[in-house]
Amino acid sequence: MIRVSAGRILLRDEGTRTSWVAETGDFLLAPYPVTSALYRSVTGEAPVSLPVSLPVSSAGPLTPVTEVSWNDAVRFCNLLSEAAGLTPCYSIGDDLNAQDVACDWNADGYRLPSEAEWEYACRAGTTGVRYGELDEIAWYRENSGGRVHEVGTRAPNAGGLYDMIGNVWEWCWDVYDPAVYGPYRVFRGGGAHDLPRACRASCRRKSHPTFRIDDLGFRLARSA
Repeated sequence: MIRVSAGRILLRDEGTRTSWVAETGDFLLAPYPVTSALYRSVTGEAPVSLPVSLPVSSAGPLTPVTEVSWNDAVRFCNLLSEAAGLTPCYSIGDDLNAQDVACDWNADGYRLPSEAEWEYACRAGTTGVRYGELDEIAWYRENSGGRVHEVGTRAPNAGGLYDMIGNVWEWCWDVYDPAVYGPYRVFRGGGAHDLPRACRASCRRKSHPTFRIDDLGFRLARSA
């Protein structure tokens, strides 16, 4: 895990043309998205398969795990915390909308990053559209061959974080806009199938906590 010092970040939503400033404390963030190998080693199983009518990733053990819902991701965080002897961050009920999930931000276990933490860490002090040249830092539609790739095979940002842009989208903790979209959660970063417009530090997308697709995964965080 890489330590990220406290700071402030300006977040923007292009759909509503609104912006807001968020503050982050010190936190730890994994240098790579969770891999298929790590996911299987903790859960003992692969993610639930997609319907056969949808594309299925040819992911290997060192590629980011995909086809994981937000609900899957928070359960994984608790399982990994317990395996590591840490205090789980999440209390989880039976609601598929995840409206009964609460996070203890003071616990020392693994969790999803907040949206503010994600973008602050992604930018690593930069202010442009992304932290480097797209072909150098990311797997996206023009160079991915239509599949996800092993983690850490593109250039990292200045903070030593890989694949923050491209390869797979990454679930964050936050509810997107509960007044409009109900329980939908945020994901960030762009994926292997996306055009450059989606592969930007500020790009926000969202879906239901049960949503799964072949270029959506997650990255681990911990409170420092």
